[in-house]
Amino acid sequence: MSATPLWLPASGCGPACLPVAGAAGAVPATRRVARLLAVLGMLLAGTVLAALLPVLPAGERAVAVRGWARGTLRALGVRLVVRGRAPRRPALLVANHVSWLDALALLAVEPARMVAKREVRSWPLVGLLAAASGAVLVDRARPRDLPATVARVAAVLRAGRPVAVFPEGTTWCGAADAVGCRPSRGFRPALFQAAIDAGAPVVPLRIGYACAATGVPTTAAAFVGDDNLFRSLGRVLAARDLEVRVTVSAALHPARDADRRLLARTAESAVHLVPPPAGSAAPGAPVPGAPVPAPALSVPVAVPVAVPALSAQVPAPAPFPPVAAPSEPGPPVGPTGRERRLDLAA
Repeated sequence: MSATPLWLPASGCGPACLPVAGAAGAVPATRRVARLLAVLGMLLAGTVLAALLPVLPAGERAVAVRGWARGTLRALGVRLVVRGRAPRRPALLVANHVSWLDALALLAVEPARMVAKREVRSWPLVGLLAAASGAVLVDRARPRDLPATVARVAAVLRAGRPVAVFPEGTTWCGAADAVGCRPSRGFRPALFQAAIDAGAPVVPLRIGYACAATGVPTTAAAFVGDDNLFRSLGRVLAARDLEVRVTVSAALHPARDADRRLLARTAESAVHLVPPPAGSAAPGAPVPGAPVPAPALSVPVAVPVAVPALSAQVPAPAPFPPVAAPSEPGPPVGPTGRERRLDLAA
């Protein structure tokens, strides 16, 4: 048996991260069948949409993709809760990765061209939709192709289209108390170079799953370890009151000569799931959940911030670059901000 290449991202998640069968309430079998039929109907509708997307104007294409993604979430019985608002200008959207549902959640918030692994192209119907929507497919077994992928993403951003990527490169359960589950290298910095080259902002998004009735986080939607798509789909179809929460953080505006590693680390901290991996931050770096003195970046926030390039004048122990004044006002985000709860449950 061949070893996994060192450059491929991997998490420590396994069966223990998933809910025990029968441990939580589930919907009746009739409801599961109804949801499955509804999902199949949305997939068929997606094939029709895939044929129409190339000829639709950009604005109508975005509306159609957003509507299809929200309809599919509703068919699955998943509620969508959005906090914050995506920027109006094209941006590189970066998010943590828990499930195959993450892509639907992002498309339901901001239709964007997804960066996905090449294997997605061979999935039934889903691969057709990915190709029609202009997804940027990455062959993770060929790291030498990465510069070309970065150039393609930068070209899409320059053309005025947003791009969404999961820079962890793999899924994990996302549980705050999960020890050893998080991908060891965190956010991979390569694709952040595309935003720097294109002069586009980077928008961190946090994706989480919970029970809508209790607010308790759940791993029912997680797609990890040796799990396969059909088992994962079965858990989602059976879940009662499953809710996906998408929190849009402040936009980061990198300078032309910004350091992509520093930009990736800043975006990862903004996602604010767990502290950065050991050794990735300089001494004195803020710990998520602890008070953060201004003007350091904290989450959730409501204004775009600038990420200037590193220079010799930047003190070595500083974990993040200085934050510039807001470039433009943004909507309030957080407990007292605006929250859009879209009840899409079937």
